[in-house]
Amino acid sequence: MPNQHQISLKEALRTAIWAQGLTPEQMARVEAETFETFVAKGGYVCRKGEMVENWLGIMDGMVKMTNFSAAGKSVSFTGVPAGGWFGEGSLLKKEILKYDAMALRDTRIARMPISTFHWLLETSLPFTRFLLMQLNERLGQFIGMVENDRLLNPDTRVARCLVSMFNSHLYPGLEKLVQISQEELGLLSGASRQRANQALQLLEKQGLLSLDYGGIRILDLEGLRRYEA
Repeated sequence: MPNQHQISLKEALRTAIWAQGLTPEQMARVEAETFETFVAKGGYVCRKGEMVENWLGIMDGMVKMTNFSAAGKSVSFTGVPAGGWFGEGSLLKKEILKYDAMALRDTRIARMPISTFHWLLETSLPFTRFLLMQLNERLGQFIGMVENDRLLNPDTRVARCLVSMFNSHLYPGLEKLVQISQEELGLLSGASRQRANQALQLLEKQGLLSLDYGGIRILDLEGLRRYEA
């Protein structure tokens, strides 16, 4: 079902955390050079092995970062909801992409060209500070994800997967109603849709969340963060 109000590219740029410290001149260049693309559900936003040409922001929808082994087994690193930006690591190192980014649902992408990205890095101290925080938060997220994958059972992995989306720096637009399907949550937490559903029902019985039409409503974020089965 389409949103009643779809955010415009200009709105998405002006409300981004990293844009708050830009000068009017810097903002004007960002708006002039950043463009929007649409990726249908199941499509690739960018692919492993490609040279990264843009910094990517999610305007509407959700994207997962994933990789496939030679045998075809997939592993999902994280999901990026609306309001999140990613790809800065590859842009800073000017290297090929190390993962695939796929749309979990129809998704609108803001693409800031690499030249604009590096110009902001050179001319805006607030933007540079933002990127330092972004990289630090991302590192913490991935360390936690490796720990979860190796140490935790599926119920706890589902809980931690939901908690990981509530990072005000990486994903500032997320509200307490997470618009994510059980299939999408399973893909992100390394569980089947059926197993993710069992975990969600268990967490609902414990009063940590409720399964609403259109998503998952978080009732006790700290409880989810502490949860361990």
